Amino acid sequence: MKKALKWASIALVSAAAMTATACNTVQGAGQDIESAGEAIEEAAK
Repeated sequence: MKKALKWASIALVSAAAMTATACNTVQGAGQDIESAGEAIEEAAK
């Protein structure tokens, strides 16, 4: 039983780390797209 709990804990921590990394990546991509759009908008003026 302790072995199963250990593996479940490892899986939970790994999933949480991957989720946090994915959120940061998506947020960064959104910021890049926003800044590119602003640059295009300024060039069009």
